[in-house]
Amino acid sequence: MDSTIIKERFKRLTIWKRGGKRAPHKPLLVLYALGRLFRNKSRLELYENIDIELKKLLIAFGSSRLSTRTEYPFWRLKNDNVWEIEGVDKVKVNKSGDGKKSDLIKFNVKGGFNSEVYEKLKNDNQLVYDIVLELLNANFPSSIHEDILQGIGIDIEIGKTSKKIVRDPEFREKVLRAYEYKCAVCGFDIRLDHYPIALEAAHIKWHQAGGPDIEVNGLALCALHHKLFDRGAFTLSEDFEVKISDRAYGTMGFNEWLMRFHGKKIKYPQRKDYLPNNSFRAWHVREVFQGDFRSSDATYNNQAF
Repeated sequence: MDSTIIKERFKRLTIWKRGGKRAPHKPLLVLYALGRLFRNKSRLELYENIDIELKKLLIAFGSSRLSTRTEYPFWRLKNDNVWEIEGVDKVKVNKSGDGKKSDLIKFNVKGGFNSEVYEKLKNDNQLVYDIVLELLNANFPSSIHEDILQGIGIDIEIGKTSKKIVRDPEFREKVLRAYEYKCAVCGFDIRLDHYPIALEAAHIKWHQAGGPDIEVNGLALCALHHKLFDRGAFTLSEDFEVKISDRAYGTMGFNEWLMRFHGKKIKYPQRKDYLPNNSFRAWHVREVFQGDFRSSDATYNNQAF
C-alpha cells in the first residue's frame, strides 16, 4: 500500500463534529497506538488496557464536558480502514451499532492497526511522523503538542520534521498590538531590542475548531499563561475575570502564576472593540476549561496543606 493512501486515510478519519464542539477521541486513540508502535509494542492491545490509557489522555487533553467513553472510538475506528478488532464476533452491539464495553472486557477483545497499515508504519518513520503531526495540527493548538507527545511516548523534534503548519503571521501582531504588547493576565512585557520575548497570541476558540484569526478571538498571553489557558487551567468569565480550575493545584509557582489572578479582570485591550467575543469565550469554557470555577473567595495557603 502506498504511503500517500495511508496518510489520506488518517487525514480523513471520521470525527464527530457539531457546532464547534471538540471530539478528540479518535485522534487521541490513533496517537496512543502510534506511540505503542514507536516503542515496539505488539500490534494489537487488549481493550481493557486501551481503556485505561485513553481515559488518561482524554482527561488531560479533551474537554471536561465530554464523555470519556473509550469503547466508541475503539469500535468505530475500524470503519476508517486503518484499525482491526480481534474477537469482534463475540461482542454484542447496542442500538447505535457500537460494541458493548462489558463484552469488550469480558472476552478480552483486542484492537490495533490492521496488519497492512501496521507493517507500512513500522518500516517508515517519516510516515509515522507525518501522521502524528497531521493529527496534532488538525486537532490541538501548537502550545500543547509537546505535552501530548510526552503523554503518548513519542520523541519528535517538531521543528525539524518535514511537515509544518502555517498560520497567518498578522494574527499575532494584531493581537499583541491590541493588548499593547503585554500579557492580558500578568502584564509580562519583556523585550529584546524592542522585540517582545515569550509573548504570544492565543486563540480563545482554537483555530482547529474554526476559530478565526481576529482580535476578538485572541488574547496576548505570556508563554506560561498561554500554555495554562490552552490546557484549561483557567478561563474567563462573562465579565472578563480570570477563573481558575478547581482541578489545578501546586506549591511552587501556583499562587504566583495562577491563584493571585483568580477573580481579577484581564488587562483590557486598547479598544473596547477588541474585547473577547462572548461566543468564543463560552466555547473555551465549555470545550477547553477543566473542572469547575473555584469559589470567588478561594485562597491558597501552603501552610494549610
